[in-house]
Amino acid sequence: MVGGSERGSAAPAATPIVELIRAKRDGQRLSDAQLDALIEGVTLGTVPDYQLAALLMAIYWRGLDAQELAALTAAMVRSGRVTDLSAIALPKVDKHSTGGVGDKISLCLAPLVAACGVAVPMISGRGLGHTGGTLDKLAAIPGLRTDLDLARFAAVLADAGLVLAGQSDELAPADRRLYALRDVTATVESIPLIAASIMSKKLASGLDALVLDVKVGSGAFLKTHERAHALAQAAQAIGAAAGKRVTVLLSDMSQPLGRAIGNANELREAIDTLRGGGPADVWALTLALGAEMLLLAGVCSDAASARARLERVRADGSGLERLRRCVALQGGDARVIDDPRRLPVAAHACELRAEHDGVLAAIDCEAIGRAAVRLGAGRLQLDDRIDPAVGLTWQVRLGQRVARGELLATLHYHDEARARAAEALIRAALLWAEQPVSAPPLIHEVRR
Repeated sequence: MVGGSERGSAAPAATPIVELIRAKRDGQRLSDAQLDALIEGVTLGTVPDYQLAALLMAIYWRGLDAQELAALTAAMVRSGRVTDLSAIALPKVDKHSTGGVGDKISLCLAPLVAACGVAVPMISGRGLGHTGGTLDKLAAIPGLRTDLDLARFAAVLADAGLVLAGQSDELAPADRRLYALRDVTATVESIPLIAASIMSKKLASGLDALVLDVKVGSGAFLKTHERAHALAQAAQAIGAAAGKRVTVLLSDMSQPLGRAIGNANELREAIDTLRGGGPADVWALTLALGAEMLLLAGVCSDAASARARLERVRADGSGLERLRRCVALQGGDARVIDDPRRLPVAAHACELRAEHDGVLAAIDCEAIGRAAVRLGAGRLQLDDRIDPAVGLTWQVRLGQRVARGELLATLHYHDEARARAAEALIRAALLWAEQPVSAPPLIHEVRR
């Protein structure tokens, strides 16, 4: 029967939380039993915030070894229900991105992989800060529901081959409390805590394997290769301990991905990509991630055949049909898939043009994301209201020679003051040179 399994029986005898804080503060390792008791207390609310905050800071400074990380993640998975997808015979593979500017890959990737015979149980998140969230892009579709219980989650997956949903109250509830405290205790950047947060939700969703897209560069959450490597290693170690294969791509986020930034804008670009169009970098990354998903699923034996299969399902329209079906099953207006003009459009647009000749040498990509947030496309606090219509259309790439007066970007907005503030952020984010510069590769590394 498709559904979920409850957390196991009584928790082990609890060690006083102050002892866990002291042990980790002093660089000692925490036992599996201690971590299980900790997460039980987090879930039940018996561990006060002030003690949990102290422990999170100790972990931030001292870290977790591989065994601690595996035990913490397993306990977080058991803090809620684990989706049972055994009634779905297809291999189940998901993809997760650490987030960036213009990253709409999930919206075109999941339907294409589903059309290739792989079930894609995709648990997505909302954006916070300068990065956009897949759930915010989906919210531009009238009526679409992403708050699915486990039974509906499994039913949509079985019918459409994919499901695009948010983390339900039933999945890894301990993660929500830990994340909220990390956000207000300056411990969000802890690599072990990031890895446990990502992997607990993914493992609870019932997948067989995962492809992780770790962004690196000025627009990424992890801006250095060293930290990106650390997250990749941690996620793969958790996957190995849980018996799940994890492939990691380190992809570039030193410039916006594609041209569209903003929720309805990015959804339109994803649909265009599924139809055979879209920017070259969006399709290239979709192909690379999709090929790894098909390899993990075992439906293709090599990257070349996997890419060819993805090309076929895009050309014959079956990928687009999968997205249409998924949207309809989740209560959304599927007519937007065939007519993206039904998506929200901003009242005004203005063009940003180059003020002088030059070569675009560098972009503070995070600032571009902040400009979109300033227009209303993102949130600084979790309860901020998002305007799905506003955003940017980006036109220039790193290394490109630009003439004075050439179009850099188009702003889509409702509020004039917000538009002027966004323009100032964008102009300050661009570094110009006179001599040619090399653009970074789209994919820096693949770790299998």
